[in-house]
Amino acid sequence: MSQFKQRYHRILRELSDQLVELQRPIRILDSIKWSSEIQAKFFAKHGKELPVIDVDYYKKNRLSFDIKTKQQDFYCLEQKIIQKIGRSSSAGSIMLRMCGEYRQVLHLLEARGRREFTGLSQKLYGSAEDAFYVDAPRLKDLAKTVSSALKNIQNKTHNELDKKKYNSEQAANLLNQRLSRYFGYGGLKKFKPLVKASDDIVADAAAGSEVIKIRQDAWFSERDLKILEVHEGWVHMGTTLNGAAQPICTFLSKGTPSSTATQEGLAILMEVFHFVSSPLRVQRLTDRITAIAMAEAGANFLEVFDFFQSEAQSPEESYNSAVRIFRGSLPEQGPFTKDLVYSKGFIIIYNYLRLAVQEGLIERLPLLFVGKTSLENQRLLANLMEEGLLVVPRYIPQQFKDLAALSCWMCYSVFLNKLDLSRIAIDYRKILEG
Repeated sequence: MSQFKQRYHRILRELSDQLVELQRPIRILDSIKWSSEIQAKFFAKHGKELPVIDVDYYKKNRLSFDIKTKQQDFYCLEQKIIQKIGRSSSAGSIMLRMCGEYRQVLHLLEARGRREFTGLSQKLYGSAEDAFYVDAPRLKDLAKTVSSALKNIQNKTHNELDKKKYNSEQAANLLNQRLSRYFGYGGLKKFKPLVKASDDIVADAAAGSEVIKIRQDAWFSERDLKILEVHEGWVHMGTTLNGAAQPICTFLSKGTPSSTATQEGLAILMEVFHFVSSPLRVQRLTDRITAIAMAEAGANFLEVFDFFQSEAQSPEESYNSAVRIFRGSLPEQGPFTKDLVYSKGFIIIYNYLRLAVQEGLIERLPLLFVGKTSLENQRLLANLMEEGLLVVPRYIPQQFKDLAALSCWMCYSVFLNKLDLSRIAIDYRKILEG
């Protein structure tokens, strides 16, 4: 390798490491979470009064850094990137975009409990009013369409896989065994995936950089375990390990909000591809879209809580679901819109797969697993791979290793999308009614 390349690789690695270190203390969900005391008080009043949350509540959840100082640090890093590798280079473009997003995140955290919080959230994660292209259906329309279809089948699909029979300790042990087989024990030993029960998360599970947490008081079905294995393990933990294994572009081990849509979309897609999802699972995801749309239109916490109860969630489930919508905000001041990324991400990733096959760019598809990437960066990542600045991701689900089979699926999908299902239903009437 020439001295120029060696120097370039060293500079790029140094800048990448600085970006990773600079973002390290920023933890969005930890910074906006509601305590168990809020839940206890809510149910003590029989779920009839708004939770008591104000700006001062969030101020008590002190950040481990000064926002203004952190903002300035990102500005300084951006100048270093521009001066040392240029804003037009593929690596420079990606890192500058990441710095810009992290500065937006800092604005979001600074606005906790204030009216502008929702607007900043919409910039980072989107809105239920977002359209996919001009005159296209909006994201909230997806919820209506999918929910309508699910109501016809939801009660006809429940089976033995859906029986809640594992407590959190049993679930953690089983998942550790399965993920150990998937990842193996060679190579990145310090990042060996672990699953642990935790009492500090709202969701049933959450993947960190080294540990997948599952909720201490939750019970799990075999389907739940399969979903967690694929979603949290293969995708979230897998892309973390792949990003951490990059010798130069270490920034791929950390994700920004734009990468969240890609990550969650890829995770939901893998659930579907691996045939482990269910109508109930999809209903929960689309219900979150509806709830966010309600909150964007002015609904308060109680109205959203009641909506989730009307969708057959228990009071505790409905509370946790509503908290996901209002965390970081106030109970009557607009939503935190992150939960849109599951369905939104699925749609954009699925369409990307179809277009990549149609355009003959299937060699780019494994790059979705190279680290914490966003869809907008796929062309730039392909450039980095050609330049020898990336290593091939080690952990890729079989569905994305076998590009031949995936391509066949997408080829048919391109054509099937051209068919009008309502017209087909007319011709199939005799079959369907028979």
